Amino acid sequence: MNNYSIVRIGNEYVVQANDKSVLKVASRRRAAKLVCAAEQLDSQIPPQTSPDTGAEPSISRDPGIIPDPHEVP
Repeated sequence: MNNYSIVRIGNEYVVQANDKSVLKVASRRRAAKLVCAAEQLDSQIPPQTSPDTGAEPSISRDPGIIPDPHEVP
């Protein structure tokens, strides 16, 4: 989980995540909206996936070699 902050530098606002500058915007309100959205995304629970049972992929290539139709046997 990231720790977000907003720092004013001159006339611009810099959004930081874990002390790294990630975005520069002209409006403090816009920066605050972006931080709120990022925090909501961070707080979402990742989707549950079924455990891999070693099943084959649903789409797999044919293991045989496809002959060239223009080649004469």
